[in-house]
Parts: sequence; C-alpha cells; structure tokens
Amino acid sequence: MALDSPKLQKVLDDVASGTLQLPDFQRDWKWDDQRIRELIATVTLDYPLGVVMTLETGGQSPFRARTLTGAEGAQAATPDLLLLDGQQRLTSLFQALRLNRPVKTVDARNRELRRWYYVDIAKAIGAAADRDTAIVSVPEDKVLRSDFARKVELDLSSTELEGRAAHFPLHLVFDVAQVNAWQRAFVQVDDANWDLWSQFEQHVLNNVQAFQIPMIKLSASTTKDAVCSVFERVNTGGVPLNVFELLTATYAGDREYEQDHGDYYRLPDAWQDIKKNLATSYPVFGRLDNGIEDGLSSSDFLQAIALVFTWERKQDGRGAAVSCKRRDLLDLPLTDFIRLAPRVAEAFAWVGEFLLQQCIVKSADLPYRTQLVPLAAVRSILGDKTDSPEHHELITRWYWCGVLGEMYGGSTESRFTRDVEQLIVWAGEGPNSAAVPDTVAEAVFVTDRLDTLTTRNSAAYKGVYALLVNQGAVDWYYHKEPLNPGLLLEHYVDIRQIFTKGWFTRQRPGDPRANSIVNKTPLSYSASRSMAGSPASYIRSLAAESGIRPEWFDDVIATHLVDPSTLRDDDFEAFYADRSRQLLDLVHTSMGKRTVSRDESDR
Repeated sequence: MALDSPKLQKVLDDVASGTLQLPDFQRDWKWDDQRIRELIATVTLDYPLGVVMTLETGGQSPFRARTLTGAEGAQAATPDLLLLDGQQRLTSLFQALRLNRPVKTVDARNRELRRWYYVDIAKAIGAAADRDTAIVSVPEDKVLRSDFARKVELDLSSTELEGRAAHFPLHLVFDVAQVNAWQRAFVQVDDANWDLWSQFEQHVLNNVQAFQIPMIKLSASTTKDAVCSVFERVNTGGVPLNVFELLTATYAGDREYEQDHGDYYRLPDAWQDIKKNLATSYPVFGRLDNGIEDGLSSSDFLQAIALVFTWERKQDGRGAAVSCKRRDLLDLPLTDFIRLAPRVAEAFAWVGEFLLQQCIVKSADLPYRTQLVPLAAVRSILGDKTDSPEHHELITRWYWCGVLGEMYGGSTESRFTRDVEQLIVWAGEGPNSAAVPDTVAEAVFVTDRLDTLTTRNSAAYKGVYALLVNQGAVDWYYHKEPLNPGLLLEHYVDIRQIFTKGWFTRQRPGDPRANSIVNKTPLSYSASRSMAGSPASYIRSLAAESGIRPEWFDDVIATHLVDPSTLRDDDFEAFYADRSRQLLDLVHTSMGKRTVSRDESDR
C-alpha cells in the first residue's frame, strides 16, 4: 500500500483518458446539485477533501472495469488504477470542472437537472464563510429564472454576459488558453476588473489548479477478499457491497472466457434464470422482480456452490476444509461455478420438493432460509441417495431439529460446514451411527417455549404451523380432505386464533397466551370469517354451515390436535393444557428426541 498526492488536474485527466476507472461492482453515480456545489466550494478553499482509495492493476484488471460517468469515450481499454473509494467526489468534480457540457444531476426532490457550475467572483474573494453561496449552478441554457420562469435573475448565455455578471465558468478552470481568453473578455468589461481578477486568481483559481488529492494505492497483489473488506469499511455511508457484486465484476473480467465465447460472462443473468426457474415451481423460494429479490438469495446459492466445491477439493486432497466464507466465494473459479451451478440448481429444486412434503409452501412460512444452503449442498454431493427412505428420514429429522431447536438463528457459516460433513457421514453410516450431526445432538425444545412462540419472527413458530398441516389438519370450512400444499394457496390458509381476540378482550384481557402458537392453527379465510364470538358459538355455526353432524365435526376439529369438548365448553385452561401436551408430542416425534422442562435445560 502506498500514499500519493497527485494534483486534481492529473486525476481528472486520468479519468478522461481511462487510466483511472471503476471496478464494475461500483454502483452508479448520482449526487444532487447542492452536494456538488458544496464540494466545489471545498476545493476552491483548498480545504481537505478526504482520501480516495485505488487499486493498482499491474496492467491486468482483476475485475471488469468501466469508466466514470462522463468519461465514456476514454481511450484506455485496461486501466492502471481502479477507484475503490471516492467515486461520488471524483465524478462530480470531473463533470463540473473538466467536461464542456452540463452536469446531469438531481435536485433535493430527486428530479433530474442539467446544470453548469460558476463561481461568483465578487463573493468568492470575500470571507471564506461566504464561499458556499459563491458557487452557483444554472440550467442548461445558462439562464436562471424565477417567478415560474417569467423573470430572468441571471443570464450567462454568452461569454460577454458571464463577464458582465462576473461569474467565471468552472468547466474552463484547467484549460489555460480558455482561462486567459475569458480573463481578457472580463477586463474589457471594466478596467476595475483587473484588481478583481488578481484577487480571484490568488484566492480561488490557484487553489483549484494546485489542489491535491490524497490517494491510497493498494498493490495489484491485494486479494479480492481484502478489496471487499476495504470497500465495506470505506463505504460505511452507502449500501454495503456484497460478494455477488464483486464476483459479477470478477467473472465479467475473465479474459479466457471472453476469448472462448466472444463475450463476457454475465453472472446476474445466469442467477436470474436460475431463480426464475426455481421460484416458478416453488413459491417458497420467493421472487426476483426488477432486481429486488426475496426468499432464496444469490448469496445462498453461491454459498451452496462453495460448500460443494470445497468439499470436492478436500476429498481430492487439494483443500483442508469445507467452507463457504467470503474468501471461499471470491476464490471460486468461473469454470467451476459454470460446472457446479446446474447441479446446485437441481439440488435446490429437490429442496423445494422436500419443503412441499413438509407443507412449507410460501417464503413467508419458511422457518430458516439459511438452513436450505447446507441441505442443497448435501443433495448436490449425495445425489439420488437422499431419495432412499433411510436417508430421507435422517435428513427430515435433521431439518426439524434445526427448525424447532432454533439452531440457525445466529452465525451460520460454521454450522453450514459441520452440517454438510456430518450429515454425509451420518447418512452413510445410518441412524444408529455415533456420528450424529451437532444440529441434531444439540437441539433442545423447552416445554414452556410454546408460550412464547407468538409471531412469525420465530422459526419454531413457523415450524409448528407447518407440522400441524403436515400431520393431517382438516380445514373447518373446506372439510372434505386434509390440508395440502395446493389447498394452502387455494383457500388462503393462514395462522388463525382459536379463542379469538374478541373473546380474550371480554373474558381475559391482557392474557399473553392469546397470541401463543398453542392458541393458533392453520385455517382458511372462509373458516375465519365464521369464527366470531366464543368457540362454543362459532363451532355450532361452522357445523351447521358444513351440513355434517356435530360429532363428525368434532373429528374435524381433532385433526388440529384440539380436544373439541374444551371448545364446546369454552374452557380455555383445559384447552390450553391439552393442546400444549399434544403439540409437545408432535415436536418430540418430529425431532426424534423428547422435549425438556426449563429446569432440565438449565442443568
């Protein structure tokens, strides 16, 4: 790493020639008019502007590069420097001080503007505190108007008018010939302007022309992981850079691929196709619209590929560990990404089918998105073996231990690694193997956790909801068959309260158990419309609407692990105690291990 202080003019010349470019992971430039004026004022005062950071390329950029906005006609195909930090400042200065065209910017309301920038000479040679007001921007026609454009406040549409108004056009500042020509026109307006110009040249013009930019230069040997880390630290005020963006620029800069295919590799396009195909068949993976995605993310997909790639390397003796940390993703070669992406995409499709079997259909009902990463990696590695009854049983138990034990709520990268390796060993040696994955061995469900499962913010809350559907719950309105993934969507099934809010308002105001998962169950929108008043009253109404005998309707209610008699008696205490017991039995069966009391968990 080296520190340099080149003159602003040299830096802007490098931008114009393409010697200094942006790595393609940098987001687009857009500073508003006021910030540009304030920035120019800072330069004219020779106040510190802040350090910019660049990466030396050594003549071969590690990323696909692009010019700064406004320098699209640059000649250099390969830059000597990549700008990591300082894009907004340098682009603003380049456009305002170097280009002979108006700057594309926005106002405070984000409306697009095209502005020229001037300095009011008389104000600029005054107190430094007035410098912000001395920097003026005018529209594209160089006429500043007011009163709904009926009154001309300032007309700078010709050199003569600029001189008469004593407003120097800042885009000329680094062109000596044009500065001298403008000076001659200015003093011809009035001989008194000689003194004015002298002061302006001393206190403003010289500051800009001699202004230096402190620049940190990272060597070409700097790793991509370090570049990503540096970028995150220096861009604390912006949107954090993610690995997908960095890999996009890296893969796009792969010269061997470009030579073989006649074009560069477009990672976002490849991911969009994969995501679209997955989400079309499995809504649980969310959607990707206009670059905004929910559900399964690009980072999830990259992590799954990295787990498979590092597992392969470890088996071949070329790597020491299975891992999916940031550096592993950044070191993933394009050829291996292209090789593994279809396989991992197929694995995620298998995961989507697995989730359907667990009656998890929508992305909003997915307990842990992150748990899908090691699951897809294991499927990619084991392939069709995961379809055998023994393997499927083990994987299902592991999945529910992760969900109900809430094992994926914190840092996950180390758990990813352990789960992939341990699940593969466990699957190979069978359920009686001593090599039980940590996620299974460490998972605990404390009995009173049911009381505190109140919202979808908890993975276990979503898990119990899915288990209720999966074990055979029948809707209380559409009661001809048990709920299934298709019916969940068709009948707008959601988590509904059994003892309703209205009942609690009248009978037990403030009781925290009202929102517990114990008092909730999967029911259709149509069923919920009839659930007014006490359970005893709405059950009679639902039974009457269904046209079936009350005792048969009791069987429908019981499919939700609810004792119908407790509802018919409006006995909340008996209902809550009985349903808690039945739900704990369901959790025990799904995890393959008993639930424990709070005292036992604290030992």
